[in-house]
Amino acid sequence: MTKLVQVAVAIIQKPDRQFLMASRPAGKGWAGWWEFPGGKIEANETPQQGLIRELQEELGITPTKTQAWLTRRYDYPATHDSLAKTVELHFYFVTEWQGDLTPLEGQQLSWQTPENITVAPVLPANAPIMHALALPAVYAISNLQEMGEQAFLIALERQLKQGLKLIQVREKQLSMADLTYFLSQIITMAKKYGAKVLINSDIPLAQKMGVDGVHLPSAQLMSLQEKPNNLMVAASCHNAQEVAHAEKLGLDFVVLSPVKPTKSHENSPTLGWQQFQQMIAQTTIPVYALGGLNPSDLPQALECGARGIAMQRAVWES
Repeated sequence: MTKLVQVAVAIIQKPDRQFLMASRPAGKGWAGWWEFPGGKIEANETPQQGLIRELQEELGITPTKTQAWLTRRYDYPATHDSLAKTVELHFYFVTEWQGDLTPLEGQQLSWQTPENITVAPVLPANAPIMHALALPAVYAISNLQEMGEQAFLIALERQLKQGLKLIQVREKQLSMADLTYFLSQIITMAKKYGAKVLINSDIPLAQKMGVDGVHLPSAQLMSLQEKPNNLMVAASCHNAQEVAHAEKLGLDFVVLSPVKPTKSHENSPTLGWQQFQQMIAQTTIPVYALGGLNPSDLPQALECGARGIAMQRAVWES
């Protein structure tokens, strides 16, 4: 029987989204491969305690601000320098720490950006994590219908100035001419701030307008057999079957809802955080939580394994 090893993993991040990677030193299994810092959790430790101890031993720092993220299992095959094993990885964001980062075990250290990984080879278990880190923690959905054009565009620019990087244009009430005009304004504004724009459901329009991607409703997702080329593709999901189909197609991320009651569907059944967490527990595709959420829900979403939160109303009010 393959041994299960509990491991605490630190995603040490700077405010500019750079994260730290370390090479595995000579004498350890998978020597020379790159990974997120961390290590084995001892029998008498919680994952958080193991994380703190490992970072003190490996890097000479003590984390002072951490956020629990997802937990994932990975089966490592036997290699010339390592036995086969299954690891359960407990990921934490570490954004503040005391002490100077120092490679105390002979490892190399390198700051990386999610969009441009320059170290190799990277341990296989880290690949889906890096894909998720390339996405921001907030996914905003347009709300022109309730806000009106002028108020929405003012709110959009305010959020872009504050760091918003991912927007879905979802305005089913607009004519094609009005949608095209509205979309062109958002594209221009988003490009100025380096933000990505997705259009809801219309793949030909996404390709024609040169937006970054398309967001598919769940029915469209389930009828899709192949991911469209040259587009970021996301989808709305409401159950585990839809999430699994999106993962099989290799979509970039999904939105799972509703977590809480929403203004437009106050009496509809909701998932709640526990069911949300269970539903995405073994997925590798990044998942955003949606439904009655506001920015204060982000820590809870992360702790449940989400990449972040999606919002249509609260994001424009903050």
